[in-house]
Amino acid sequence: MELLTNQSGQILVGIVVVINIIAFLVMAHDKRKAIQGHSERRTPEGLVFFMAVMFGGVGVYLGMQVFRHKTRIWYFQLGIPLLILQNFATIYVVGRLVAG
Repeated sequence: MELLTNQSGQILVGIVVVINIIAFLVMAHDKRKAIQGHSERRTPEGLVFFMAVMFGGVGVYLGMQVFRHKTRIWYFQLGIPLLILQNFATIYVVGRLVAG
């Protein structure tokens, strides 16, 4: 893909990877807090969806599956995969624009 052949494309991919790692770690942290019963220090669901919108959908989804967290909530089951599609579509369009 042309996106990886220029410096700006590589930077974009690097940023997306970092965002997904952070999203995955946030899901791990929230699962740990849920097990411990610290409801006042839990990660707000809105923040999780914000991370997914901001290209962290894969990290959120992997966190859901690995940690068995938020997997029974219908709007996570539906919303996160849809946001992953949005993430990939946006990256594809931006990649095409950057590549010329």
